Amino acid sequence: MAFTLALPKINISGENAIKELVSLLVNKSSGHGFIIADQALEQLGLLEPLIQELDRNHLVFSCFTDTVPNPTVTVVDQAFEAFKASGADYIIGFGGGSAIDTAKAVKILTANPQPITMYTGAGNVKNPGVPLYAINTTAGTAAEVTSNAVITDEETKVKCVIIDSNIIPDISVNDPAIMLGLPAEVTAATGMDALTHAIEAYVSVGAHTLTDHSALESVRVISKYLPHAVEDGSNLEAREMMALGQFLAGMAFNSAGLGMVHAMAHPAGAHKNLPHGVCNAILLPIVCEFNRPHRVEKFANLASALGCKTEGLSQEQASIEAIKAIRELSEKVGIPKGFAQLGVIEQDVKVWVASALADPCAGGNPVEMAADDVLALYKKSLG
Repeated sequence: MAFTLALPKINISGENAIKELVSLLVNKSSGHGFIIADQALEQLGLLEPLIQELDRNHLVFSCFTDTVPNPTVTVVDQAFEAFKASGADYIIGFGGGSAIDTAKAVKILTANPQPITMYTGAGNVKNPGVPLYAINTTAGTAAEVTSNAVITDEETKVKCVIIDSNIIPDISVNDPAIMLGLPAEVTAATGMDALTHAIEAYVSVGAHTLTDHSALESVRVISKYLPHAVEDGSNLEAREMMALGQFLAGMAFNSAGLGMVHAMAHPAGAHKNLPHGVCNAILLPIVCEFNRPHRVEKFANLASALGCKTEGLSQEQASIEAIKAIRELSEKVGIPKGFAQLGVIEQDVKVWVASALADPCAGGNPVEMAADDVLALYKKSLG
């Protein structure tokens, strides 16, 4: 079996990693930088360490801080116009998946024509664009390491999933010190997003030896440290381990792909503007329960990684324990039990089925689903 494993040229991880990135920028004589972030991070003061370090080293930069959760085509176009007006030479994406996905989209447009929706699917980005350096501020999406970007088309209410090695950041940064101020609900949602990446990659049709090791270790790390990071956001060890756990998950799904959890979560985000990590967390145990009979051995392995006591259990029994453990972890960190708690009704989910089946992530699922299967799972997800 042939497979592709593409990663950033350089990753910098650990406390003070931002300073290491700026040192590299100084050595590269990089020119004018363009920071893409969001106002929430700016208001929380999380952007300040980067700005101070750039100023201290006399590096010229401009900022665009109008990104939004579930980034849209309109915001991408606004960011691109601001980039052109700035005369910048490279981009720094600063934030979680929304900010970094916006940065990836702008990178595409620096060397390829608009609209950004042209690049939906896999392998459609012809030219790589300007350098992109991604600073991750949440332990969740692994956007700083992957070839994926998700942009919402407001007109069609579809999340356009772009997958191309040309949008992998040149340098990725994981500095746990800037994650200390994140609210508990954001920590929980992004952490469950990372767990979803790891589990879907592990059971996907594209899984292989290299991704299996990364995915399982990611599950071990996240299941152990996510509750600590949610309970005490100032716990630097928990933040650092979560940053590493989500990075491992990104390494895994960047090659192995994802599955129906993501395919079903994307329409929920596009139609209702719901947090992506929360959507994944609600759907994860439900889709895993459907997939489990087709990957019994792998779900049994996941049970051990999730901390279940599996001694004396058959693989079948252990695989069932894995689903229970996912539900328990989700409940422990405060994820809503179903979409109904977020204002979703049955009529909403009926509209989502076709989009879920057409999503690029659907092909990675270990078993093909029919429309009736997807609708039944959506109904279960209402809670």
